[in-house]
Amino acid sequence: MVKIEPFEVDHWILTRDTGPKYNLAHSYSLPITIKDLKSLSENVATDDDILASVQSLPMNYGPSFTGFEKLRENIASLYSDDPLVSISSDRILTTPGASLANFIVFFALVGPGDHVIVQYPTYQQLYSLPTSLGAQVSLWKAKEDDNWNLDIEELKRLIQPNTKMIVLNNPQNPTGAIIPRSTLKEIIRIAETRSITVFSDEVYRPSFHSITPTDPSYPPSALSFGYNNTVVTSSLSKAYALAGIRIGWIASHSTPILDLCINVRSYALITASQVDEQIASLALSPACVHNLVKRNTALAKNNLDIVQSFIDEFSSTCQWVKPVAGPIGFIKFTRSGIPVDDVELCTKLLEKKGVLLVPGKKCFGDGENFSGYVRLGFGGDTAVLQAALDTLREFMRDDYEFLTLAE
Repeated sequence: MVKIEPFEVDHWILTRDTGPKYNLAHSYSLPITIKDLKSLSENVATDDDILASVQSLPMNYGPSFTGFEKLRENIASLYSDDPLVSISSDRILTTPGASLANFIVFFALVGPGDHVIVQYPTYQQLYSLPTSLGAQVSLWKAKEDDNWNLDIEELKRLIQPNTKMIVLNNPQNPTGAIIPRSTLKEIIRIAETRSITVFSDEVYRPSFHSITPTDPSYPPSALSFGYNNTVVTSSLSKAYALAGIRIGWIASHSTPILDLCINVRSYALITASQVDEQIASLALSPACVHNLVKRNTALAKNNLDIVQSFIDEFSSTCQWVKPVAGPIGFIKFTRSGIPVDDVELCTKLLEKKGVLLVPGKKCFGDGENFSGYVRLGFGGDTAVLQAALDTLREFMRDDYEFLTLAE
């Protein structure tokens, strides 16, 4: 039997998300409706009803086991940062969400005897899955005192003769940090000299609210450097505000990598939902996707300022590295300079005030003691966020001093 660790962040949220008045544990942009997609789209006829067109489709496996062609064309267009190394639609493989895409990549490419280096902190799936498959995992720890940046010299020290893969999460969950372009370029260069696969979970791309493409540090997709042994995943869930449309994807320049993923995909699901793929194709079409991203990014940017005002107000007890991308941030709560017990903080905050946050040590602390840290999602409704922070202010005044300090 394969041993796999409990998925702490999902377990924490799913066992508590029916009770909170204010859910700040979410990590996605404010969800939109299918009707919203139509209003966000340009040059769409008033009688162009995506649901009506879906009703006329025969509900078979679809015309392609790799995904709806128009959808894959629209996904491919998302990776056009550098036209010299752009990717074609036949290098895209659709999946029901990014979590399954990640699972397929690991299952296809990693096994016992392999060594995997994983950027950290990050989404637990990215280090627990390769461990469960028998790989040796080394955590490449980002430095909080350097804006959660990664040390390239440390990467060189972590590489072993059997290093099979370097796993990145860019933008990063839970911190909202990015891997700058120069660092990303050097990671790719190092991997290429040793034929190491680079796997980048880019589910929060392109939710860049605090950096623009003209900034030299702005990170393109890992695919844009043209290294053949690069594979990336993403989905509609986070930056595109459509978690209910269960569509993600795998993209790579490498035919052998994609062939291995297609084989695993065949065992796991055969094909994705035709209904979901049709709606996803509309969302990622040139007529819609730019307005969709603009809407979500503007919301995150506005809400980020609201959270920053809260942190400034409680600067003696709250600190963070201000996020650059994604609707999430990693806040450290202290008292007299000592971290509080983050699990107790989140538990009592939910019980007393109805606000749900994610405790860092429990849900992101496999390789580091993130005592006092919580992940806060700020991609939702602005009025709800303001009300939740007002309630958190009450907690800070009435209950915070009684929290246990971390060991």
